[in-house]
Amino acid sequence: MTKVAVIGAGSWGTALAMVLADNELEVKIWARRKEQIEEINQHHTNSKYLPNVVLSDRITGHEKLKETLEGVKIVLLVVPTKAIRETVTEIKKELQAPVTIIHASKGIEPGTHKRISEMIEEEFGDSDLLKDVVVLSGPSHAEEVSQRQPTTVTVSSKSSTASELAQDLFINQHFRVYTNPDLVGVEIGGALKNTIALVCGLTNGLGMGDNTKAAIMTRGLAEIARVGVKLGASPLTFAGLSGLGDLIVTCTSIHSRNFRAGFMIGQGKTLDEVLNSMGMVVEGIRTTKAAYELSKKLQVEMPITSALYAVLFEGLKPEQATERLMGRVKKHEVEQLNIDI
Repeated sequence: MTKVAVIGAGSWGTALAMVLADNELEVKIWARRKEQIEEINQHHTNSKYLPNVVLSDRITGHEKLKETLEGVKIVLLVVPTKAIRETVTEIKKELQAPVTIIHASKGIEPGTHKRISEMIEEEFGDSDLLKDVVVLSGPSHAEEVSQRQPTTVTVSSKSSTASELAQDLFINQHFRVYTNPDLVGVEIGGALKNTIALVCGLTNGLGMGDNTKAAIMTRGLAEIARVGVKLGASPLTFAGLSGLGDLIVTCTSIHSRNFRAGFMIGQGKTLDEVLNSMGMVVEGIRTTKAAYELSKKLQVEMPITSALYAVLFEGLKPEQATERLMGRVKKHEVEQLNIDI
């Protein structure tokens, strides 16, 4: 039986552990909190993150990272973007043999503007302990995956062999997995859609409806593609699962933390109040800062992202941000993205 180490026992890490367990893999899941590990092992639940869900006995909880990594060749990394470097450094110290890391986190690092796969590779450096890095992304709420509702995702890596390995590990009758060779596009789409979801929630909080949401999503996708293509991604990726698909599910669902956070901001709550009430990481907030910085660095126009940045970090009122977006100079809808097919 193949062993997989899952690093991160939040809702998404636990849901993916369930998929692996359904595929008859032995899953060792790691978390820092002792009481969480005890609950997983004694009651087969992780009630804080996935209430009313029973976990397979193939999933065992571990508090010690060294113990979690023993005997595994595949590591599933599911931690917030801000914890990636620290966690990877800890993993590297405990490894005894090379591993393939599959990450299912979505974000960009402020300051460096690195994608998560780049952060992982940078932390391993010249070490021979990292075999390959794979990203798993796409429209997938943990709550629905844990209920085995039909879900489709995509995996991508510099190595087609590694992508196919990840596909084989996860694919089953409830969880369909596609491969995509465009690692840059898959990671950029997964990260930047969180910013657009914040804006959709914000406009809903202001009392605006479906017309506004459709406008934000459509023009938001144009921003995402603009940045992605500038970084070398294929524009076709953004019409797929990790682009349009992920954008739809994150911008329209009550399960979306980013949408809920944006909604509260639209209703007048401060950023601190929102973060305190959420109790979980809202990746889009940190990603907004990174995306804004990246747009300036690349000289790429991102008006929706820029307006949200002004709301989150410069004190602009949400109503003023909307007026700023609607008052922009006229332009063509269809853009030339240098598509070479």
